[in-house]
Amino acid sequence: MTFDVHQLDLFVLVGAVVTLAAILAVRVSAGVGLPSLLIYLFIGVLLGEGGPFGIPFEDAQLAHALGFGALAIILAEGGLTTDWRQMRSSIRLGLSLATLGVAVSVAVVAVGAHYFLGLPWELAILLGAICSPTDAAAVFSVLRALPLPKRLTGALEAESGLNDAPTVVLVGIISSGALAGSSAVETAGIIVFELVAGALVGGACGVAGAWIMRRVALPSSGLYPLAVLCLAFLAYGIAAAAHASPFAAIYVAALILGNSELPHRVATRSFAEGVAWLAQIGLFVMLGLLLSPGRIDLETVVQALVTGLVLTVVARPLSVLVSTVVQPMAARDVAFLSWAGLRGAVPIVLATIPLAEGVEGADDLFDIVFVMVVVYTLLTGPTLPWVARRLRVARRSQPRGLDVEAAPLDKVAADLLQVTIAPSSKMHGVEVGELRLPKGASVSLVIRAGDVLVPERRTVLRAGDDLLVVTPRKLREATEARMRHVSDNGRLAQWLGDPSRRERD
Repeated sequence: MTFDVHQLDLFVLVGAVVTLAAILAVRVSAGVGLPSLLIYLFIGVLLGEGGPFGIPFEDAQLAHALGFGALAIILAEGGLTTDWRQMRSSIRLGLSLATLGVAVSVAVVAVGAHYFLGLPWELAILLGAICSPTDAAAVFSVLRALPLPKRLTGALEAESGLNDAPTVVLVGIISSGALAGSSAVETAGIIVFELVAGALVGGACGVAGAWIMRRVALPSSGLYPLAVLCLAFLAYGIAAAAHASPFAAIYVAALILGNSELPHRVATRSFAEGVAWLAQIGLFVMLGLLLSPGRIDLETVVQALVTGLVLTVVARPLSVLVSTVVQPMAARDVAFLSWAGLRGAVPIVLATIPLAEGVEGADDLFDIVFVMVVVYTLLTGPTLPWVARRLRVARRSQPRGLDVEAAPLDKVAADLLQVTIAPSSKMHGVEVGELRLPKGASVSLVIRAGDVLVPERRTVLRAGDDLLVVTPRKLREATEARMRHVSDNGRLAQWLGDPSRRERD
């Protein structure tokens, strides 16, 4: 089959229309509290062979490959935009949920699928492994819009970023038939090795990449986001070549890069967010195309409902309860974590692995997982804000008071910070001299309503001002911390301790 320029023209036209419709649909999904994946899946189904457009797509191996690529992009964006300071206190629980919690969930769903649905043990365990991981795209898009304490968001983000790794390994082992020749200890050993090795590869690439990016002056600011994403994907490629978990590697590498003092951090995060949205759109539309609605009958719907019921009511709460052994939490937090186990693209992508391997009954598993994800996302997503309020785990939303962008000044070993004072910032009304920046750092310019001001010590800052701050590179972190401290506390910052050093709920 050839692909000529005329087919390219048609592909660009259809792709642009579908992508634009999907982007506009984000507003609709946000308004009703649904993860946008449902609309994207519906678009894919409409475009597929069962819809009015009738586009055939049955290549499970291509779907498998493209799905893994899209998940890698989504995980990279999640790592780049996650605040390590918020996640740090919950990393033990997140790791426990991604390993011990997944094991418990797989076992519970497998038992339920075997005895309630009558599936053979191999398919039952496969269904449990496919359904158990939470979805990074759904978690990042839904939970970040909720005003939740960091102990919950940190745990859920860490879980969704790390639980792909063990489940991909387990689903691959089962689909290839290797599980029959391996003991439970050997299988667990393989999973642990891939997870740990992947995290080490990601850590090494993240640290080395941050060191390089801080010392390289690229000719265009637009190259920095591309370079950071390439570094994250370098970790993915190295881990895959070393038979380690590429998903753990890319998430850890992106987490380190996103929390390092790199040039143009804001632009990098915005670029990664845009690319991740594009990956989500393409992924969900493709998975919708892969579905054959004609195969879905009443039996499939019943099996999906039973699977989701076991997963939501039994497996998820039990896995959370067991996982909190490493970090005990209040009962209301455990209850919220149990309800917030959002599924999305990950289970559907995992269901393409047995399809690509030609496992008997894989078509039925794919249909069950697809229906289960749609039904229980409709149930879970919109109810999360209500559940958070009822359990009293929600906190008042606190808008960001300060946005900081940075660019390197290599010839003088300094950094130029562009600081935007938001309306919520208590820096409004503070004089430049009251900032008390570290020695060597200074506010060089103030841009106010399009006018450029050369500030003096008595210049009063206003909300909406853009400040250009020059700081020696070694003092950049201290300078940023001081400005955020003033933004949080105003003139009282000189008497109050730095809130960034204290643990918050």
